[in-house]
Amino acid sequence: MTDPRPPAPISDYGLLGDTRTAALVSGDGAIDWLCVPRFDGEPVFGRLVGGPAAGTFRVGPVPPAPVVQRRYRQDTATIETTWEVDGRRLTLTESMVAEITGRLLPTTLLVRRLSAEGGTVGAVVEFDPRLGARHRRPRLHRRGNALVCQWGALAVSLDCTPGVTVEPGRTTPVEVVPGRPLTLVLAVADREPLIHVEPEAAWELVLGDEARWRAWTAGIHGSLPFREAVVRSLLTLRLLTYSPSQAPVAAPTMSLPEDPGGVRNWDYRYVWPRDASIGVNAFLGVGKLDEAHGFLAWLLHASRLERPRLPALFTLTGRHVPRERELPGWPGYLGSVPVRTGNGAAGQHQLDGYGWVVDAAWVFVQAGHRLYSETWRAVRGFADVVAGRWGEPDAGIWEVREPGHHVHSKLMGWLALDRALRIGDTHPLPDRQRRRWQEARDAIADEVRTRGFDPAQSSYVRSYGAPDLDSAVLVLPLLGLDDVASARVRGTVDAIRERLSAGGPLLYRYPPGRDGLPGPENAFLPCSFWLVQALASTGRRREAEELFRELLDHASPLGLYAEELDPATGAHLGNYPQTLTHAALVQAALAIRDSPDPGDGGGPV
Repeated sequence: MTDPRPPAPISDYGLLGDTRTAALVSGDGAIDWLCVPRFDGEPVFGRLVGGPAAGTFRVGPVPPAPVVQRRYRQDTATIETTWEVDGRRLTLTESMVAEITGRLLPTTLLVRRLSAEGGTVGAVVEFDPRLGARHRRPRLHRRGNALVCQWGALAVSLDCTPGVTVEPGRTTPVEVVPGRPLTLVLAVADREPLIHVEPEAAWELVLGDEARWRAWTAGIHGSLPFREAVVRSLLTLRLLTYSPSQAPVAAPTMSLPEDPGGVRNWDYRYVWPRDASIGVNAFLGVGKLDEAHGFLAWLLHASRLERPRLPALFTLTGRHVPRERELPGWPGYLGSVPVRTGNGAAGQHQLDGYGWVVDAAWVFVQAGHRLYSETWRAVRGFADVVAGRWGEPDAGIWEVREPGHHVHSKLMGWLALDRALRIGDTHPLPDRQRRRWQEARDAIADEVRTRGFDPAQSSYVRSYGAPDLDSAVLVLPLLGLDDVASARVRGTVDAIRERLSAGGPLLYRYPPGRDGLPGPENAFLPCSFWLVQALASTGRRREAEELFRELLDHASPLGLYAEELDPATGAHLGNYPQTLTHAALVQAALAIRDSPDPGDGGGPV
């Protein structure tokens, strides 16, 4: 089927979320992605990668009109989009209700409201839900003013302002009169009763949610550098955290391409302990203890079946990730096929994950909190695995299909042991275990300094015996393995900045073309924020601030970031919005906050 309305640029989409699932909505008012009943469920609106047959939910002007303003309401998760139509204005205000505890509400409640200024404005509602890989049409019936779409035990209802009747699969024209907004309410029920919420009552729920988001953000200190961007990133991270388990999903999407038209299309609707741990540090850095505590509790639950081994990724409920498979007939975003669901990285050995997780536990302890005995037992098990397996090759942070001796992985193994030893200073730790960790930590340091450093480049490299550099090694100044003022640390930061530059503030992960996959490599956004963090941590605050400002210019119009960026066009690529990028942004701002101000003579410039 030919799509009469090609998908918008990835950066044109805004995120609507309720901490259980999320929708992506374009600037023309189309929700082209929503999985139910949770992030990794089946898409009910999947046009983003499934084409027009996969369903959409568009609310907006007809014919298409220019957007004159699009924004999140201050410190909330509510998006406002305003179009100019023949001298009049049409505004779509939309949100998903996050707080449902203690009330009889559906777990997913999406509210969309159209309002007009300057005169009556013609608009359309296009409501075409399809479910899953085969784009199944629903069984339909009406309950009062509500349209109910049902697929077995799953049901979606659409309720509208009285007088408006929407037919699924058809474009419904409506007129929006000033002072008489039109409200649409979508509710989801999965193996539970379908709860009806009147449009005006749903709107009041949105306003109550906004008040709670503003109260949550009010606790973020006003002196934080780049506070507006940091708050938006923290809100994004919170929206992407699955509240029933407190597990952060890597992204709410699957198979958005890293290379449009190519094969680099992966499913990110799962939990990577690495990405989640970076998010924990971000939350702790701004005083959000509950989010950090919740993740550590989830990790304890999720890892119990394979402990002490730490899988590279989990489902939202801590189970094994489904096997990777291709969806036949799905056209992909801009023809990027295959469209994949599940993720083949689930079975990989990734040594670096242990470092991120143990470091998150250490930051939690450093903030003045003790680990529960079971949590500490789990952390000790992770450290034991590192002590026993650090000498083996692994897939590394970039999940390459051929294992190798990655310097970043060894550094993170060192970090796991070092931070476990620090926790052991205040928690019970047998002497024999302590000695084993110390010996392994020192052995890693000796080997990395000998085999992982290239004197010709004055830099640590990507893997033993090869000259390639790796932007992930920008974590070096944060670890304590080498002094931040040492020539090795500074040389590594400068070499990566120069030789992996993708232009301006952008960096490649590693030299393009060195990952065994067809198609070009684009700039990887978290790496740029890691560079900011490295510069700030080595006393180069002014450079860090300048680089951060340049990166803010690459945000989407709503302040969101994908995983990658095309250096030539500035287009956002990959799954979106990306937890790792937003967590790295927050940590970069915190590093700037904690670095000496060049103006006070506190450090080198």
